[in-house]
Parts: sequence; C-alpha cells; structure tokens
Amino acid sequence: MSILAMALLTSCGEPVSPDQISVNPNPLMVVGNKVNAQISGTFPAKKFVRKGVLVVTPVLKYNGKELLGEPVTYVGEKVKENGKTVSYKNGGSYSQSISFDYNDEMAVCELYLRFEARKGNTTYDVPDMKIADGIITTAKLADAKGMKGNIAPDKFQRIIQDMQEADINFLLQQSNLRSSETSAEDVKALQAAIKDAKNDEKKAISKVEVAGYASPEGGLDLNTKLANARQAVAQKFLAQSLKKNKVDAAIAADVTAEDWDGFQKAMEESNIQDKDLVLNVLRMYNDPEEREAQIKNLSAVYKNIADDILPALRRSRMMVTIDLIGKSDEEIIALFASDPAKLNVEEMLYAATIMDDKKAVYSKVTEMFPEDYRGWNNLGMVYFNEGNIAEARRCYSKALQLNANDPDINYNAALAAMADNDLAKAELYLGKAAGTKADMASAQGTYYTMMGDYQKAKSAYGNAVNNNAALQQILNEDYAGARKTLNAIANPDAKTAYLLAVVGARTNDRDAVYSNLKDAVAKCSKMKARAEKDLEFAKFADDEAFKAIVK
Repeated sequence: MSILAMALLTSCGEPVSPDQISVNPNPLMVVGNKVNAQISGTFPAKKFVRKGVLVVTPVLKYNGKELLGEPVTYVGEKVKENGKTVSYKNGGSYSQSISFDYNDEMAVCELYLRFEARKGNTTYDVPDMKIADGIITTAKLADAKGMKGNIAPDKFQRIIQDMQEADINFLLQQSNLRSSETSAEDVKALQAAIKDAKNDEKKAISKVEVAGYASPEGGLDLNTKLANARQAVAQKFLAQSLKKNKVDAAIAADVTAEDWDGFQKAMEESNIQDKDLVLNVLRMYNDPEEREAQIKNLSAVYKNIADDILPALRRSRMMVTIDLIGKSDEEIIALFASDPAKLNVEEMLYAATIMDDKKAVYSKVTEMFPEDYRGWNNLGMVYFNEGNIAEARRCYSKALQLNANDPDINYNAALAAMADNDLAKAELYLGKAAGTKADMASAQGTYYTMMGDYQKAKSAYGNAVNNNAALQQILNEDYAGARKTLNAIANPDAKTAYLLAVVGARTNDRDAVYSNLKDAVAKCSKMKARAEKDLEFAKFADDEAFKAIVK
C-alpha cells in the first residue's frame, strides 16, 4: 500500500495519494440494507505538492460491476479551486465515508480507491488501490420467510342448534289447558318442528324442556301449586306430541313459583306510566310479600300492571332444541370436486382444513365469494409458504381492501413485505397489527434487525426462541446468549446449525464451526455455497476440514 501511495510522487513533484489507509469495518459489513464504512489515512509531510490536486473516489467492485461513492477533492496550498487543503510542510489527514445500498450480488466484492491526480494542466494515471476485500452479510440472514402468519378461520359447525319455543297461558289462579292455547300459532309451530325433525335425517331433537310459572301475586304456597300444576299440564301435552311423532325424548321440568324476573323484564319493556316507581320497588325490596304489598300500594299503576303485565306471566313454556346436522367431511370433499356451488363459504373454508390442495380450495373461495376477505388472506398464506411472495402480497392487498384494520391480515402483509425487503410497507402494516394472535414480538424484532437497529430488535424479541432472535444476539455480540437460544429451538433447521457455526467462528471454536456446518449442509445443500463465500469463516478457508464441507 505504501508503494502504491508513493506512485504519485515523481521528481517533478506530482500529488501524492494517502498513506497508511484503514477501513472501518474491514471486512465491510451489511447493517440494515446498507454497507457503511469510514476510510481514513494520512498524507505524509512534504509530499503533497503545493500546486497538486487529488480527487479520491471509493469504488465497490463486484460481479463485473462498479458502484461509485462520493468523491472527495484534496488540493495543495497554491491551488485555487474547491477542496480540502493539504499542507506541504505538515501533510494532513484523509477521511471519507462510504454508503452503498446492498444487493445480493455484492456478497463477493472489493473496495478500491480511485484517484484523479493533477498538477497544473498535467493529469497522471494512477491505478486503483484495493483497500478492503468482501462484505460480512450475516445480518441478511434475518428473514421473515420462515415465520408463521395467521389463517382466517372458518365458522363451520357440524351441528347447529335451533330452539323452538311456545307458551301456554292460563287464567288467574287456574291451570286447566284451554283449546285456544293449544291452537295458538307458536304451539302449532313447535308441533310442526317436532314432526319435521323426526322426518329429516339432517335433524335431531337433542333436548326437550317444560317450565311452569306463576305471576308474583297472591301467596307463595298458592303460586307454587299453580306453577307445578301448569308445568304438569304442559308436560303432558308435549309428551303426547312427542309420542304422536314417535320421538323418544326425556322431558326436563322446571318450576318458578313467582316470576319476579319475568315481571321486571316485562316492566322494563312496557310503556306503563310511572314504571320507574315499580322498578325502584323491585330494587329496594327483596322480600316477595313486601314487594307485592308496595306495588299494590301504587294504586294508580297497579291496575295497568294487572291488565298488561301479570296475565302473560301465568304460563308454561315448552322448549325443544333441534340439532341441525351439517354435511360430513366426505360430503364436503365430494361436493367440492363435483359441484362446489352447493357449498356455502363456511363449508368451503372448512374444506381447506381437511384437503391437501389448499391452494385450489382457497382459489375457488376467492372466485365464488370475492367479497369475503378470508379467502384472499388464506390464499396469500399458501403463496407465502410456497415462497411466492409477489402473489402473497397481491392476495393480502385484496384482503386489506375488504378489511383494512384486521390485525391478522396486516401482520401477514407485514411478513410478506419484509420477505420482499419492503421495510417501509412492513412498518405501516405492523402499525396496524396490534392485537394479532401471531408472534408480534418476533415480527417487530425481525423488522428492527433488517433495519439495522439491533438494540430495538433486542428489546422487541424479549425472550423469544427462534433463529431471528439468535441472529440479533450475534449481531449484538452476545454469543453466549445466541448459543443458548439456538440450542433451545424445538425444531432446529439448517439456519439454526449455520448460526451456531457463525457463533463458533466468532468465538474461535473450530469444532463448533465444522460440526454445525456439516449439519447445516446436510439439512440444506444451498448452505455450501454460502459458507464457501462467507467471510465469517475466512480464517478457516484454508483448512482441509472446511474445504471438505463446502466443496
């Protein structure tokens, strides 16, 4: 390097290039998506001629291409043009920053300084000076592609319960069954539902209940007898309906002697004047007899209560729960193949959970139900897991058009944006992903790692146990922590082993380097090419054991 620096010095006193060049870091290093470095050196005393001009331009050379940094101009003391003046007598310092946007072709590269040297009208040819060799790209192992997003669930239920109810009303202090009640519309509807359930193989009666009630007037003993008698009458009537339709079902019975709950509800829903006075009585008194007495004292209100509220509380209620039995798995699969139009959206979404070709199912959902965001979200998940990030992003965009604030869709879209290295969009989506059921801490940690903010990444990850969390620890030079995290991963993969090899290299543990590299290559053959070029292993490159692994 010193010889190269002196090449500019001739007997005629041409300008001199800087000596004692240093680059920090060296090798270069990717941080976020940038390659930043500081270049420094010195101009020796009595070397930089007073009429000399030297323009220094950093040049990154890779794969037959060049990236030029910002040039810096240094001038002698007698030069009248813009630049940093260098003293002939004392020399001076040389300092320059570089910043390049990283791309994967730059993994194998060289950093040079290019000189334009002039004295007066004479220009001197000076060869480029190589000052750094290669880039450490370990930070680029931060990747959202292996992270898990969220499937939007279906609401398919094999059995949906439907309840049919009917009331039988009674006269004051009576429990006899009147024909006007048994022919009421709700009673007829209940009988029809029982018959229909018996004749439809997709329906089944799962519960039958009868409850007897008395209104909260009169003595407790009388009301208890009335409620029991009304329940028995209704139960007998319902049992006959079941028998007629050949339905074998037990009838559960219940009795409410004084229906204060029903009374309160009816009062709240009524338009009776001064109803708030009655409701205050209910709140103030718990004793049934005291309540009744206080309400009767409200003589102006009580007549309306007796006419409009109490008659509906003298009743029995019959309830039949009917199970509506949905399609079986076999039926859903067969219909999807033959006539998917006979499936509703919930059955279609459920089909994807029981079929192997999920892409085909979700594609059909988006075709048949384009306004349902779940089809687009879930199809995006399939593409994301396949590594087709462009299609995943397209599908997530469709889903967000239909449900822009859903945290799970925004989370999925953030992962896809990170996988596409679109960190601006990833930040936007993560901002709307609060409340997601997915691993938000790891997503944020990965985002900060990719941005190059390793301290925020450390805070975001917390105690997360995954490859990206361990990578953040490596980048923060916490090698013991990284080793502990990697060893705790439940299902280690090729990247897990590779990162353990990096930890081994940084801690000068050859056995760890070789054993883990062998494991990484065995799990993924692509790791060979990466390891061969990776400057993390530069000091092992000449070892026969290393060569045997990567060749």
